[in-house]
Amino acid sequence: MKTSILAVAFGLSLIVSGAAYATEAAAPAATPAAGAAATTPAAKPDKAAMEAKSQECSKEADAKGLHGKERKKFREKCKKGAN
Repeated sequence: MKTSILAVAFGLSLIVSGAAYATEAAAPAATPAAGAAATTPAAKPDKAAMEAKSQECSKEADAKGLHGKERKKFREKCKKGAN
């Protein structure tokens, strides 16, 4: 009987401490994300622009006859604007 009471008490303490930890851990993470969300949209180009740039770089790589690793390196530089 004492063992089952101890097991129930232990289980309840785990549930309560887990809920307290989840609440405590979630609160600090929400604050930086809110500040980062305000600056992120301006820093990220839209998906259509990124796709257009990728296709443009692929066409340039085709025109140069690049294949394999050379093509991959060229496209990475091209998409970053280093080309």
